[in-house]
Amino acid sequence: MRKSCFYNHQEIINIMRKLWSQHVYWTRFFIISTAEKLQDLKYVTNRLLENPGDFAEVLKLFYGEKKADEFKKLLTEHLQIAGDLVNADKNMNTSKADDLRKKWYANADNIAEFLAVINPYWCEQKWRDMMYSHLSMTEKEAGLRLKKEYPKDIEIFESIEKEALKMGDYMACGIVKQFCHNKSLSRSAALKLLVLLDYKSCMWYT
Repeated sequence: MRKSCFYNHQEIINIMRKLWSQHVYWTRFFIISTAEKLQDLKYVTNRLLENPGDFAEVLKLFYGEKKADEFKKLLTEHLQIAGDLVNADKNMNTSKADDLRKKWYANADNIAEFLAVINPYWCEQKWRDMMYSHLSMTEKEAGLRLKKEYPKDIEIFESIEKEALKMGDYMACGIVKQFCHNKSLSRSAALKLLVLLDYKSCMWYT
């Protein structure tokens, strides 16, 4: 009989929290580097764009490479539009910013729809609400940083950080409900997941 992995559900929560936290932190670093014209902008941008691939590495263990790559594409588009929007706001190009904002929210709709299709425990409207909140606060964060309103900028990032943890928890809970209750994750996939988590302990059953 093929062996499967029975692991603590907290491990899934930990890695999803980590990925969404990295998502908002590197987005913040990008905003700061852009606003302040820092020399690290190229390197920060490259690191930020690794985040969708990091998500895909985890999601493919559950949903396969094709679906993971589709999410990677959607999240990469989300980040690219965000970067263009920050620059449009910085250059006070209102018309371009308006067009980019529409594309950004349309992309959020696509992300919510995609996630709801691959996991019956992920609600499309719930994901849409969280994505819209994430977009709104991120744009406010960028605007405050560009206007050098640093105390307000820091204050709103605290809300962004909390939202990221909530998104990580919701994503993790959906995966746990879909896969962990029926113990359908293969031994190989479980080991890869533990490597990504930097965990060394796992309980096996036959």
